[in-house]
Amino acid sequence: MIKEEFDAIVIGAGMSGNAAAYTMASDGLKVLQLERGEYPGSKNVQGAIMYANMLEKIVPDFRDDAPLERHLVEQRLWVMDETSHTGIHYRSDDFNEVKPNRYTIIRAQFDKWFSRRVRGAGATVLCETTVTELVRDAKGKVIGVRTDRAGGAIYADVVVLAEGVCGLLGTRGGLRKMLKPEAVALAVKEMHFLPEEVIEQRFGVKGSEGCVIEAVGTISHGMAGLGFLYTNKESISLGIGCLVSDFAAKMESPYGLLDALKNHPSIRPLIAGSEVKEYAAHLIPEGGYKAIPQLFGDGWVVVGDAAQLNNAVHREGSNLAMTSGRIAAEAIIQLKRRNDPMTKRNLALYKTMLDKSFVVKDLRKYKDMPALLHTNACNFFTTYPRLMSQAAQNFMRVDGTPKIEKEKATTAAFIKARSRLGLVSDAIRLALAWR
Repeated sequence: MIKEEFDAIVIGAGMSGNAAAYTMASDGLKVLQLERGEYPGSKNVQGAIMYANMLEKIVPDFRDDAPLERHLVEQRLWVMDETSHTGIHYRSDDFNEVKPNRYTIIRAQFDKWFSRRVRGAGATVLCETTVTELVRDAKGKVIGVRTDRAGGAIYADVVVLAEGVCGLLGTRGGLRKMLKPEAVALAVKEMHFLPEEVIEQRFGVKGSEGCVIEAVGTISHGMAGLGFLYTNKESISLGIGCLVSDFAAKMESPYGLLDALKNHPSIRPLIAGSEVKEYAAHLIPEGGYKAIPQLFGDGWVVVGDAAQLNNAVHREGSNLAMTSGRIAAEAIIQLKRRNDPMTKRNLALYKTMLDKSFVVKDLRKYKDMPALLHTNACNFFTTYPRLMSQAAQNFMRVDGTPKIEKEKATTAAFIKARSRLGLVSDAIRLALAWR
């Protein structure tokens, strides 16, 4: 096993870990990155949107060789019941810019590319290596790690925990509490392969343009959940996720939800004739601002999903992960330049810098939203979607029934729901949470 001492050890080779390792190595720090998977990306199954601005701050020339799928020109938001969807969409030719804002990516390919950049910056990257223990000195300061490889401890001035939402190292080391089922979602997805020209025809895109559909409603069977469809070059990422606590309470099968979504009348034509080549599951932090653990301590910092840095309201994760990894690295670089020890007091600089970024500002702004959606899931994901569908169908169906009678029926349905479910109260609380 490696014997020398490092400036920093990064645990994990996902978005946050690669961002941290690359930033530090690019500045000349001696960095060791440890990844338990067979290769970077082998454990990452996110079917994924990558936000260019956040990556550009780390790797300015990423567009030269990164494995990007499609740049997104259209976003569709659907509210679904059993047989229909009511939706809005936004499409703009402004997104066909020289440097597009958002791309779909396939994480296994993207993470491999990012890891090559990390190695190129000078970091040492070891895969198929599981960190089993944090090494501490007599005062409890983290000074290194032990792994499942033969040999002794590996020492470093600071350890960056980028082990993902379900990483157990920080929990076992007493750095954070065990995850609560209501603070994490389980998402399942399939990769549906289709010819490139078929995808372009079905979604009205051309060249490298792409489209995203995100959906809520009865598709989650009364649970707080989200369905998604992302267009790649020659495949479609289709999936759905709900809270782990809801899956347990309702005894629902994740794959059962996905199978129902595939067969929904609004989805089925979009994937017709496709070949499924991949099925995967992934845990996603959903607790929001109130679930963020202690982010730093004597000799350690935590970043990305391991730090619960996920904006569930806006469906943003990779950009928060990359940004937190970069900021943690920049804080460590500043301390190294000043020859300051990696104590808890000094590493508080990471949190100070993170608090000033969009990451914490956005999470703090919507801190009450997760609890509101989770505790009123039946209303938001079942009753209201059905009411919306009923109102739309009454408006569109012409069958000889006087319009005034249809309007009365629609109004009566909403009044009944309001009295039974507190519709007005939900609307007020939702508005307040968005403020």
